[in-house]
Amino acid sequence: MPAALRAWLQAPRAFGLVAVVSLGAVAAALVSQHVYGMEPCPWCVLQRLVFVAMAAMALLGLAWRNRMGTLVAALAIDALATAGVAAALWQHFVAAASHSCNLTLADKVISGLGLDGALPEIFQPRASCADSAVSLFGLPYEAWSLGLFLILGFVGMRLVMPALRQRPE
Repeated sequence: MPAALRAWLQAPRAFGLVAVVSLGAVAAALVSQHVYGMEPCPWCVLQRLVFVAMAAMALLGLAWRNRMGTLVAALAIDALATAGVAAALWQHFVAAASHSCNLTLADKVISGLGLDGALPEIFQPRASCADSAVSLFGLPYEAWSLGLFLILGFVGMRLVMPALRQRPE
């Protein structure tokens, strides 16, 4: 791996990268929704929530600058990235083929947290999974999310490994 890339994948830059990319993904989804009229399904909204949670964990990693803080934040980012990968794959292979995604896990999580009522412009599902299946440059939106979750999970792992090798403080 090139030295410049290796430097970018170390805390705190890596945490900043995770936060910016995660919030950028949510911003792109909101532009798609509010400017281009691409209404989100529950699985799209769940992935937004995962990106927001990843950004929050990255900000925690930026604020809590020691070995334990790096480990906690990076492991949380990896766990969230894994959840995001699962959500993107489920949306692509199962939910997109269904005409209704009401009362699925994604719908239950979003409504259970009350986010659809508290922040409806961001977290309210407004379409079925089949209706919201759109592509950007030939790839479905969930494929873009999947790629970002994999990249951010890799960044999280690059943060975990050195923190595990450090001596406890």
